[in-house]
Amino acid sequence: MQKAVLPPLPYPVDALEPFYDAKTVELHHGKHHLAYVNGFNTAIEKLAAARAAADFASVKHWSREVAFAGGGHLLHSLFWTNLKPGGGGEPHGVLADAIGEQFGSFAVFDKQLRATTNAVEGSGWGALAKGPGGELAILQIEKHQNQLLPGWHPILVIDVWEHAYYLKYQNRRTEFVDAVVSHLVNWREVERRFGAVGGV
Repeated sequence: MQKAVLPPLPYPVDALEPFYDAKTVELHHGKHHLAYVNGFNTAIEKLAAARAAADFASVKHWSREVAFAGGGHLLHSLFWTNLKPGGGGEPHGVLADAIGEQFGSFAVFDKQLRATTNAVEGSGWGALAKGPGGELAILQIEKHQNQLLPGWHPILVIDVWEHAYYLKYQNRRTEFVDAVVSHLVNWREVERRFGAVGGV
């Protein structure tokens, strides 16, 4: 496996104000996301060392660490590009058509996305994912790697680990999710992912 690298933010740390405060963005990206990058890189090194030493008793542990930290890195990398200053609104084109066809209307989709994301138990993510046949589903991802359907690709993710919002919103997750969906979602990027092969 190739080592991970922390991607730069696609905007200044204060660009998402007032809905996402600069201090949280700075810590979330520069500390939390970086920790997942470092954790993934450590895990793949330890896994390779265990394999070389025929220490297969520890392979299970390091394989789990690869999934956890690697999932954290990949989801955060999606998350930052999911957001933009002056975002929100509704998608257009084929994604808008697919949402209307599969959820009945954007309004119904929007309510389900918010409700599903707010209802994540403990730490995790709300996600809109594209299936193998181009179908859509709104999922809850626990931690970074649990409950993601094999063959499905997240095209929109919302981080609801407490570190994502606690400085500004404290325990008011619903307010954070509302701020992201209403004011920050970069629908053009989500449309691009939907149109790409595999949804990435």
